[in-house]
Amino acid sequence: MHFTSEQRLDGDVVEREFTLGEIPGILWTPASATPVPLILLGHPPLGLRKMYPRLVARALHSAAEGFATATIELPGSGDRPRWAAAEQARADLRRAQAAGRPVSDEIAEAVVLPLVDRAVPEWRATLDALLSLPEIGGPVGYSGGVISIGIRLAVVEPRIVAAGLFAGSFVPRVIFEEARRVTIPLHVLLQWDDEGNDRQAALDLFDAFGSQEKSLHANMGGHTGVPQAAGDFAARFFTRHLKSPNS
Repeated sequence: MHFTSEQRLDGDVVEREFTLGEIPGILWTPASATPVPLILLGHPPLGLRKMYPRLVARALHSAAEGFATATIELPGSGDRPRWAAAEQARADLRRAQAAGRPVSDEIAEAVVLPLVDRAVPEWRATLDALLSLPEIGGPVGYSGGVISIGIRLAVVEPRIVAAGLFAGSFVPRVIFEEARRVTIPLHVLLQWDDEGNDRQAALDLFDAFGSQEKSLHANMGGHTGVPQAAGDFAARFFTRHLKSPNS
């Protein structure tokens, strides 16, 4: 892991950009000098620069609760190389949506599965590097979307002990089946009127999760109408599962 820049933000939070091989990312750490738990910040494949305002807001909120946070540029996103199959699948998705047609399983799989297959190993390699830093002590949580990436990570990565997932992206059938193998505590956020989300599919997915502890927090409003209180609920969830009572 090679750090390429460093700056201090509000609340004395240190923001460092890094590269891990060809993977760019950002790490935010609170002022506390002791090793702190880590939350991996998931996001849609729109590019880190476009997502930065929302990511840094989440990072600052988490730092105030005593968590470090980190994110990476997803494969095929931002300045990273594109691959033709993914571009074609996304074009097929946009055409289906523009025409008002249902998104077929084949299109959903072509859009989501290659991204999951590439992103999850990169997240795990990044986690290896982050946990080697003296200021990161674990345990580790995952927060955000793409929800299929979060599901795969929850299944294959034992160092992730809790996850906050954002409902609202297409979930291929194979990932739906993987959800039955998720056993860690889950906090799932659903925007009830999300114009790009199949509400019933999101509810069916929540029902499929194998976790003994799982909660669904549904709010009225569209995709961008997440209320401020939702962040507070998520913070309390991660505090319960990532911090000891004496920390």
